Amino acid sequence: MKIREYIKDKKILMDGAFGTYFAQAVGDKMLPEAANLLKPDVVKGIHKEYIQAGAVMIRTNTFASNKETLQCSDEELVMNVKSACRIAREAVKEARNEKRIEEKQPVFIAGDIGPIPVVGEPDREAIQNEYEMICGAMLEEGVDAFVFESFSDYDRIKAVIENIKKKYDVFVLVQFSVNQFGYTNSGISIKRIFEEVSGIEEVEAIGLNCGVGPGHLYQIISELNIQTDKYISVLPNASYPKLMKDRMVFMENQDYFTDRLVKLTDMGVDFVGGCCGTTPEYIKKLAKKVQFDKKQVSKSLFRKKDVVAGKEKSFEKTEPKHAFYEDEKNGEKLIAVELAPPFKADDEKLLDAANYLKVHKTHAVTFPDSPSGRTRADSILVGVKVMEKTGVCAMPHICCRDKNSIAIRSQLLGAYMNGIRNLLVVTGDPVPQVLRGEVKSVYNFDSVGLMRIIQEMNETEFAKDPMVYGGAINYNRPNMDVEIGRMKKKMEAGASFFLTQPLFTKADADRLREMNRQMPARILCGIMPLVSRKNALFMKNEMAGINVTEETVNRYRENMSREEGEAVGISIAKEIMEYTKDFAAGYYFSIPFNRVHLLDQILK
Repeated sequence: MKIREYIKDKKILMDGAFGTYFAQAVGDKMLPEAANLLKPDVVKGIHKEYIQAGAVMIRTNTFASNKETLQCSDEELVMNVKSACRIAREAVKEARNEKRIEEKQPVFIAGDIGPIPVVGEPDREAIQNEYEMICGAMLEEGVDAFVFESFSDYDRIKAVIENIKKKYDVFVLVQFSVNQFGYTNSGISIKRIFEEVSGIEEVEAIGLNCGVGPGHLYQIISELNIQTDKYISVLPNASYPKLMKDRMVFMENQDYFTDRLVKLTDMGVDFVGGCCGTTPEYIKKLAKKVQFDKKQVSKSLFRKKDVVAGKEKSFEKTEPKHAFYEDEKNGEKLIAVELAPPFKADDEKLLDAANYLKVHKTHAVTFPDSPSGRTRADSILVGVKVMEKTGVCAMPHICCRDKNSIAIRSQLLGAYMNGIRNLLVVTGDPVPQVLRGEVKSVYNFDSVGLMRIIQEMNETEFAKDPMVYGGAINYNRPNMDVEIGRMKKKMEAGASFFLTQPLFTKADADRLREMNRQMPARILCGIMPLVSRKNALFMKNEMAGINVTEETVNRYRENMSREEGEAVGISIAKEIMEYTKDFAAGYYFSIPFNRVHLLDQILK
């Protein structure tokens, strides 16, 4: 019998935690997934215990089977995954032969796939290829389903699942891990994830595992008010663990655990089982207490939803309420000027520049978040101070490099309390190579993930006066379609404007114009009035992503006076502004050495 046939009439009891139970059984610190090749009998024995306890679906011992965790090659990873699948299949066969289960009782095998750890900057293509390699190995061994579990967002596996489903008719369950408040490690609420994944045809079941105990998971699910046509799974931890003698110990609470899951299945949950700390005894009690026959369960927590797969969203211009946008309504171009936060604690020059900009047609002043991965004063704190001292509209940049989702949410709350309502959201420059031995990047998510956090907070904490935020456009990306796709994702995540790197050529402006034609958006073109030949050579050779051509450099002579160099920079800036005025909503000025007096001459 196939899973799709079975689940029409029956709820499915899954197994419990393999990893924590393995640690009890083996009594050492061996990685559970390493046992697929080193201790296959132990792996098989654990599967058989869960089958005998009543599990109708067992997960392969592959949650952490990936190259980073196993420190192995492609070939060794495939060998590990295939071995795990064969062991699971043998366990089902032996359990049946040993009369541990009835002859006709089906036991489905699900290929278990956890998040691949990312060290340093993520290579998205390599990660996607690894996921697909894992899935391919599992399918060759005949798994009945995939269980992607403990994820914090759907983006990292979306393309993998789409590609797999194009080739194979396999059942897919995706599970997310949340904290006691219902948010993932990426700061996204489970309600938003359920609503998003409900519209994805390739996924047949969604749910929660790990992160919280049965009480909190019961509360989270009970308070969800969602519409979905997907099957729902819940696999909580046994409890919250305590560290005892270098081991994580879980409270024995089978009765409490079972009581909460019985209530959830009565509400309409389709898959139940356990995560960390749940032993075969937990599954055995669930098998006795849960009503698995759907015909005898009348209540349903989840309302059905008419889902239109692949429906495109409309990206019409929004009308934000903040001062940064007011003058565009009058046909004027928006002007944003970047001021680099200082390397030290002296803010005199910064405040002088901000006061100048206040009276010179500037709609917003932006503050980079430690650009080039080098320490500067915090962008949000600088923005708060400049806003308080001058009254200008402050737009700090916030990047993903240095903080995890907990720290970023805290930072956003603090910014909001202090009056910040405008942000530029970027992934962030990498840490310089020379510092990587002692300074580690975080990159808990990229700019799209961070935008989703703000989008989520705008609907909850900031609902009365939401933040307005935008993103960056890389017009130099070799594949324009990829960047257009990124623009689309950012707009879906709530971005209402885009800033670009400085433009110096009509060819680059033409690329940006074409991108804007394909994805209409409010774009502020980057303008940088280079002030000398030395300045131009530095930007050409030292700054990645900024296209300063040889032609631009040659417009500056050696030994030009300061005034002559500035005049050339002003001339180039005016040329680019004139050439882009047909599509630019405004201009984003990065003025070298905070020479903000040049702005007045450029805008005349």
